[in-house]
Amino acid sequence: MKKSVIAATFAASVLALSACSNNAGEDVLVTSKVGDITQQDLYEEMKTTVGEQALQLMVIEKVLDDKYDVDQKEIDKKYNDMKEQAGDGFDSFLAQQGYTEESYKDMIKLNLLQEKALTDGVEVTDEEVDKYIDRMGTELNARHILVEDEETAKEVKAKLDKGGDFAKLAKEYSTEPAAQESGGELGWFGPDKMVADFTDAAYNLKVDEISDPVKSDFGYHIIQVTDTRKAEDAEKKEDVTDERRAEIKDELLQKKADPNALMDKLSKMLKDADIKIKDEDLKDALDQFYGPAADSEQKK
Repeated sequence: MKKSVIAATFAASVLALSACSNNAGEDVLVTSKVGDITQQDLYEEMKTTVGEQALQLMVIEKVLDDKYDVDQKEIDKKYNDMKEQAGDGFDSFLAQQGYTEESYKDMIKLNLLQEKALTDGVEVTDEEVDKYIDRMGTELNARHILVEDEETAKEVKAKLDKGGDFAKLAKEYSTEPAAQESGGELGWFGPDKMVADFTDAAYNLKVDEISDPVKSDFGYHIIQVTDTRKAEDAEKKEDVTDERRAEIKDELLQKKADPNALMDKLSKMLKDADIKIKDEDLKDALDQFYGPAADSEQKK
């Protein structure tokens, strides 16, 4: 139920291809009695395995970096926060994933650039931040029935209004696989766990009240809040610092943003960048980012 940014990650092999492709030639990288391996050999091998992914990430970073600013302080803060959360296991995590400190920060930068593109044009008011802070003091216990279209949602709501059993209707109608076992139960959650439309609807319900159909990126929900409780260790409004308010605003921006719009934004930026791929083996690497009408024109 929680929406997340579609974050691209750098594999070690992708970074290696990025490095060697800048000047792929016949420089010998490895010598042995059984034969040498040149920079071109490495490039060709890695192009076959991760070439399209690597090229996509490299080009996307360039077009995003041209339009949006990511401060090094932002990158370092994210890195240090993750390092603190992971504790003593952080170095092992980097090694297992094939990252160095530098390459991990490259990944963080790309994610931050994507977040800026995703939230470009989205607005969050001070009132919305205040409302979120107020809601942090309360957790809800709720259940829902998720369906694909509004007509079906209205049908379910009508049956509930006539006394239909919520759990049985969830098992019958809900498109959420877990509903077959849970009857639509979501358990306890706060304002940071669900997408914005769902959260707003749930927090506006009284206990046992059943909502009208609520549209989200997942479909249409019928929601019932079954209980509320005070959240443990909730931040008091007067104790929330300006830095924390900024973090909350960023969280709300990402929750309100439409992840499907990111592809449209990327497509426009890529077209505007007038990208020409000279390696014939990789000429189709960016096709998925262009509309059908633009494909043939882009390859000329």
